[in-house]
Amino acid sequence: MTAPDQLSGQTSDQNGETLRTAVLGTGSWGTTFAAVLADAGCDVTVWGRSAAVVRQIADQHRNEAYLPGIDLPASVTATTDARAAVAHARIVAVAVPSQVARDTLAPLRGALRDDAVVVSLMKGVELGTDKRMSEVVAETLDLPDERVAVVSGPNLAREIARHQPTATVVASTSPDTAALVARAVASSYFRPYTNPDVVGVELCGAVKNVIALAVGISQGRGLGYNTMATVITRGLVEITRLGLALGATPETFPGLAGMGDLMATCASPDSRNHTLGGHIGRGMGLDEAIAATGGTAEAVKTCRPVLELARRLGIEMPITEAVVKVLYEGLPVDQLAPMLLSRPRRAEVVGR
Repeated sequence: MTAPDQLSGQTSDQNGETLRTAVLGTGSWGTTFAAVLADAGCDVTVWGRSAAVVRQIADQHRNEAYLPGIDLPASVTATTDARAAVAHARIVAVAVPSQVARDTLAPLRGALRDDAVVVSLMKGVELGTDKRMSEVVAETLDLPDERVAVVSGPNLAREIARHQPTATVVASTSPDTAALVARAVASSYFRPYTNPDVVGVELCGAVKNVIALAVGISQGRGLGYNTMATVITRGLVEITRLGLALGATPETFPGLAGMGDLMATCASPDSRNHTLGGHIGRGMGLDEAIAATGGTAEAVKTCRPVLELARRLGIEMPITEAVVKVLYEGLPVDQLAPMLLSRPRRAEVVGR
């Protein structure tokens, strides 16, 4: 597929110069987000560890390893030097696996512009600390909350890379930061909405992967749409319970970052978490399923810190607990659905 010319003209900073941006990570989402920024009129430099991938992005404007068949905008360049990538960037987007975020960002402390904002594209919770990715970003780079943003929503990378219309949520405690990031990504096919509820938006992005893995397991066992709808709906209840306990805004959960992202991730064959769950449902062990899926299925690592966080807060999350038991405690996959349905009967209330 051939990428069109710049879609929205140049996006300028406060000095009237083209907005400089950087993306850390050359996976499918990082590469796609780089193309989104370029199509919105920004200068974009992508950082990656693989010299071969970086060379292909810079020289051929392709990333066949993670985004095959897609031509990238000519304005996207790439480097293996992370400090050089971020040195002049007004916006730095982080799209690395959540469990390596701290190690990736630590060498960049002090390397950013004084007015740079950092955008987390990651959807996970850190093992060992139970911290959300925006918290890891702020802590590791020593940034105030107002210089950190989160982008999350029904954003399957391959569809966006093909310019299929989609919307997203840009969350930040600072309206100015959210507006800057929204302006940097807005184009004819990518529509950003802003939201001050960083906690809610971020938890939706992290926990929906766990629910998608549970849906994949059930479908791998041959269960149908009734089961899928049940797991999705009750999964949203789990996400909402946890978010409200942490101070999130109720309106976030039925929106794009909540139900929108949950539906896309649970239904799409492009979702790695759903795909991995399907492999496990069909009888693969975890290591075999990870190898067969390819790429990073965040739910594999995220499910345990999410459950730890919920237990610390006294929040019931039976679907998340069942996923942890299947992946790490030997619960047979045939017992996942009965385990959920055998819970005590109660009223259907989100807070319960």
